[in-house]
This record gives sequence, structure tokens and C-alpha cells, in this order.
Amino acid sequence: MRTLIFIIVGLAILGVALALSRPAWRPRVALGFIVLWLAVSAVNLGMGLAAGYPLAEELLVHLFLFGIPALAAAWAWRKFHAGPDT
Repeated sequence: MRTLIFIIVGLAILGVALALSRPAWRPRVALGFIVLWLAVSAVNLGMGLAAGYPLAEELLVHLFLFGIPALAAAWAWRKFHAGPDT
């Protein structure tokens, strides 16, 4: 359940950031989100390792925790970078 909440929060942050940004800035916001989300995911990974979870288990979970919101941001970058009519 915590994994699903983490993913939903990431997608919500991306959505709010894109909605509040100017259209010309949306590609940069999407790329900036990926960098920020990588940092948040890395901190979360460190907390999981500190709690005693094995690295192999944590990496599999973090593939989804980071990957799903990052893929959404990459899609948004491509959509807004290509222009509004494509």
C-alpha cells in the first residue's frame, strides 16, 4: 500500500507542477521533476536500507517507485517539447 501511495504522490506532484507552470516551461518542469524525483527516491531507498531491507528487494521496489512517475514526466516532456499540435 505504501508503494502505491508513493507512486500516486509522485504523479500528483508532477501533475500540479505541470498545471501551475507556463506552457513554455513545461518541458523544463518535466525534466526537473525527474531529477527531483530521483533524489526523493534515493532518500527513500537509503531509509529502506537503513531499516534493514536487502538491496535486491529495495531496488525492485524502487524501480517502480521511481520509474512510473519518471516515465510520466518523460512522456510529458516529449509531449510539450514537440509542441501542442503533435
